[in-house]
Amino acid sequence: MAFKPTRRAVLFTMSALVIVGAAMIGVGGPPAPRVALTPGQAFEMAAAREILLIDIRRPDEWRATGVPEFGTPLDMRQPDFTTQLAKLSGGDFTAPIALICARGVRSARLSSRLVSAGFTNVIDVPEGMLGSRTGPGWLRRGLPVKSGA
Repeated sequence: MAFKPTRRAVLFTMSALVIVGAAMIGVGGPPAPRVALTPGQAFEMAAAREILLIDIRRPDEWRATGVPEFGTPLDMRQPDFTTQLAKLSGGDFTAPIALICARGVRSARLSSRLVSAGFTNVIDVPEGMLGSRTGPGWLRRGLPVKSGA
């Protein structure tokens, strides 16, 4: 005698497949970007105007270490941060925007937020200014800085 599935069993199996499939493709929103640059790459690309390099640290941090040469300071704590960033990119949400902070933690978190806000080309500089587990950072690499704001 051949197995004949009941309608309930078929519906249950189909529902389970839909749920598992949705979880596998990440229905919960856009993924955080995994694009990263070393400080040296970020410096070269910012100098060539291939990226918009944004230093998202606090003003006291800018004063203490300076801001990356060819970088723009923009405190990520500002309530209108996203609006200001959109202005800096000329309203182009597809423009390549690289974020740098002290050690790569804040830039990684903010990258995810910006992708959720509609920016599609967000790049992280995970070494940051001071270095992290990914590398020595902007300052120890001897890259140029300008006076902090």
